[in-house]
Amino acid sequence: MADAADLISLYSKRILALASDVPHAERLPDPQGSAVKRSPLCGSTVTVDVRMDGDRVIAFGQDVKACALGQASAAILGEKAVGARRADLAAGRDALRAMLRQGADAPAGMWAGLEVLTPAKDYKNRHASILLAWDGVVEAIDGIGAESRAEG
Repeated sequence: MADAADLISLYSKRILALASDVPHAERLPDPQGSAVKRSPLCGSTVTVDVRMDGDRVIAFGQDVKACALGQASAAILGEKAVGARRADLAAGRDALRAMLRQGADAPAGMWAGLEVLTPAKDYKNRHASILLAWDGVVEAIDGIGAESRAEG
């Protein structure tokens, strides 16, 4: 079990502030693509909706039922999702995963805000929750048109 100082560091004021104000925290009424992601370990669930213009997100919505770390991660995603390209989102997800699971440096540039989640790398049981929204947005985008491709 983590000691109190570790938990205070993990749930820093910045993480709690992000978790309390998740952007685009509503489902879209008319998404082109949607994905539901669930962490079996902790039960966190995120539903992501997108509308696209080419490879760029023009509308984004998310319903996040997760711990503060999962909510903070979704907040960082939500701040930049509209206007982002699929490649930007996948790169953010991959950089976050590498930071958490492989000890890589925190992302720079567009996703520099993910640095706040660096202390979570030592809490493997939280990684799935932190990645849910990111996995969801990429899956939602990739699912657009997949049904019609499968039928054709």
